[in-house]
Amino acid sequence: MTYWRLHYHLIWSTQDRQPTLTAEREKMFYGVLYRKAEELGIKIHAAGNVEDHAHVVASIPPKISVADCVRHLKGTSAYAINHMAGSDGQFKWQSGYGALSIGERSLETVMEYAARQKEHHKNQTVIFIYERMDEEE
Repeated sequence: MTYWRLHYHLIWSTQDRQPTLTAEREKMFYGVLYRKAEELGIKIHAAGNVEDHAHVVASIPPKISVADCVRHLKGTSAYAINHMAGSDGQFKWQSGYGALSIGERSLETVMEYAARQKEHHKNQTVIFIYERMDEEE
């Protein structure tokens, strides 16, 4: 067995940052997120969201690239959300994502930040480096 400790903070947004990740869709998102991660051998440490973006703190095995991990998680979750009962089939994630590597000492702090997204956004205590999804921001 290979030894690895590769931790990442992943961030991606809804199409055009529209507030489409509603409470009902959020439940589907998390169910699919954790199932797909388990299938791929990815460990999800924490996840959180607001209506226009999601944060996932994960350990990704070296056999899977970060890009492939995000592609699988975004694709599977969008598909599931679009096939929910009553869905209009229009839910989309924006292309691209943010990915930050995390050291062991920072892992707990980043996990807490991701899990408390709603609180951080409500109280305007966001940490901007943890919110970036592209070079333009």
